[in-house]
Amino acid sequence: MTVRELRLVVTAADYEEALRFYRDTLGLPERAAYASPDGRVTILEAGRATLEIADPGQAEFIDRVEVGRRVAGHIRVAFEVDDSAATTRELAAAGAEVVAEPVRTPWNSLNSRLEGPAGLQLTLFTELGPEED
Repeated sequence: MTVRELRLVVTAADYEEALRFYRDTLGLPERAAYASPDGRVTILEAGRATLEIADPGQAEFIDRVEVGRRVAGHIRVAFEVDDSAATTRELAAAGAEVVAEPVRTPWNSLNSRLEGPAGLQLTLFTELGPEED
């Protein structure tokens, strides 16, 4: 058996707001959209997908590094972006709540934390190269 794709499915009470935020502001390209008499769904591309599994201690450590305290639930979505500081400002202007401004992590990335539409807690991260030490 081979897994070919990881798809995170989010039910958004305000579908249009979530679509504007994740597609139009964050810039996730639309792969497909479907409608039925019962509703709508849009599939957005998010680059390479991984499944990161953390035990409670590591999850708490990540929250302390990024935010200063434990704030995430059992699911958090992380997006690698070119400039986490600029993207944080853009998403905040589009309605996201900034939980923590960008901070340099021990694993050499610049991470911020936001609360996005549909109740998703988001980490934005930019990998820092050795020249940025």
